[in-house]
Amino acid sequence: MSIKNTFIVPHPPLIVPKVGRGQEIKIEETVKAYDKIAEKIAELRPDTIVVATPHSIMYSDYIHISPGKGAKGDFGEFGEPDIKYEADYDTEFVHKLSELAEWQDIPAGTLGERKKSLDHGTMVPLYFINKYYTGYKLVRIGISGLSPIDHYDFGRCIADAAEELNRNVVFIASGDLSHMLKDEGPYGYSDEGPAFDKEVTEAMNSGNFMRFLTFDEEFCEAAAECGLRSFIMMAGALDGRAVNSELLSYEGTYGVGYAVASFEVTGSDDNRRFGRLYGMEEEERINSLRKNEDEYVRLARRTLESYVIHHNKLEKPDNLPSEMLTGKAGVFVSLKMDGQLRGCIGTVSAATECIADEIIQNAISAGMEDPRFNPVTKKELNKIQYSVDVLKESEPIKSISQLNTKQYGVIVKKGRRSGLLLPNLEGIDTPEEQVSIALKKAGINPGDDYAMERFEVVRHN
Repeated sequence: MSIKNTFIVPHPPLIVPKVGRGQEIKIEETVKAYDKIAEKIAELRPDTIVVATPHSIMYSDYIHISPGKGAKGDFGEFGEPDIKYEADYDTEFVHKLSELAEWQDIPAGTLGERKKSLDHGTMVPLYFINKYYTGYKLVRIGISGLSPIDHYDFGRCIADAAEELNRNVVFIASGDLSHMLKDEGPYGYSDEGPAFDKEVTEAMNSGNFMRFLTFDEEFCEAAAECGLRSFIMMAGALDGRAVNSELLSYEGTYGVGYAVASFEVTGSDDNRRFGRLYGMEEEERINSLRKNEDEYVRLARRTLESYVIHHNKLEKPDNLPSEMLTGKAGVFVSLKMDGQLRGCIGTVSAATECIADEIIQNAISAGMEDPRFNPVTKKELNKIQYSVDVLKESEPIKSISQLNTKQYGVIVKKGRRSGLLLPNLEGIDTPEEQVSIALKKAGINPGDDYAMERFEVVRHN
């Protein structure tokens, strides 16, 4: 046996009548679609229901699988503590899934559980399912800050576990869409909100899972989406499967997008191995970038590759442009992988004898010493995109009105504390955002007196 059907569902607590107290009537189409898939699940009679939820334990670099024999939960957080749920976990499935993830070198497992109780991203689907069917065990999985392709590959492990254990499995991808559809919504309105919902629901209806993998991270953040990584994990569980895709409903009544979709497996289709296709496209893109990289970027790449593969610091080449060998400046080296930041370290002013030495020093630091990330590994080197920013001399400014996010970076200072943000960063559109982030990096209270400087950069990528 294996996964026969997967579903995308939202998780607004108000859809549960005792919590919504009549508000659920305004999302009647969502309720009807939810009941329809719950009836379908009862027909399928799965041994195991896997739920991917954004509201379980979330780590930046680890996909958490809920451990133990089971868990309980209630809607006390939403004013109804008497509405309670209890689920038995499929411990054998959890063990097999953790084992397969380890074999695939995907950071996932049952370690680090901080809160055992069921979350509303799990309980809302269970509210509907349990009305029609209760003869199952549950596997609850959180999402993480890992890349989309990591979540896709983990989804493949879920499908493999189902097949190896001969389980009849249904996969539920729990997640709302944008939270920025209306001014009166939870986060207000942004143009990216409706745009995201339109694109993601079109992808659901057509079964175009490649679109799930290729959404821009900054666009998703601006849309305040919730469930995309759950959907990507579900897509991975359907890798190589032909599916009958159906968008059953979409509503945005409360300023949040709620979609219900069904994906029935109808056979095999080698053309729907989206993880492999994504990898091929990324490899082609990176190779194209490297054919056109300049000496600054090439030096950063060769430096990190030499350090990771040979464990030694690259000797400074003699045939570099003269400005790299004689000029001095602060330099930032940034690494991105699978569309996400993978490391960034730099110097505000020159700390070495020349720009080339600055690049060599900071390329190693960006790849191996950025405290936000694990050190870069050999298998990651072919996926990394590099950029090098050479800083021009900074100048004091008196007002935030003297900043332009596209042209200037900013430095904020108070005493011995300082924070820097580079210019022209994706998702940073206003000087206010720029200064706010720099203050957070410096640990400076926005209400304090602080000094500002602006600077320009020459960006190489």
